[in-house]
Amino acid sequence: MAWIVLIIAGLFEVVWASAMKQSHGFTRLWPSVVTISGMLVSFGLLSWSMKSLPLGTAYTVWTGIGAVGAFAIGILVLGESASPMRLIAALLIVSGLALMKLAGN
Repeated sequence: MAWIVLIIAGLFEVVWASAMKQSHGFTRLWPSVVTISGMLVSFGLLSWSMKSLPLGTAYTVWTGIGAVGAFAIGILVLGESASPMRLIAALLIVSGLALMKLAGN
């Protein structure tokens, strides 16, 4: 169950990071509200998952999901560059997350 909660926390990290970009430095109300709400949910779920998962594993997976998710949103929604080097970097992050999960608790 902790792994599912951690994955959801990572997805909320993608939500708040994307909303933060749309808030234009917290000058737009609704994207700012989504950012802060997403942060609270994401941090709360991360905290809950850390009750049973090791700190290093939980934090690494959480930030990895957020990084790769925000990267994907940047490419798919915001039209950011999808250069081969950036794609390889994202693949390396995903590989590291898989290894972290396989390493167990």
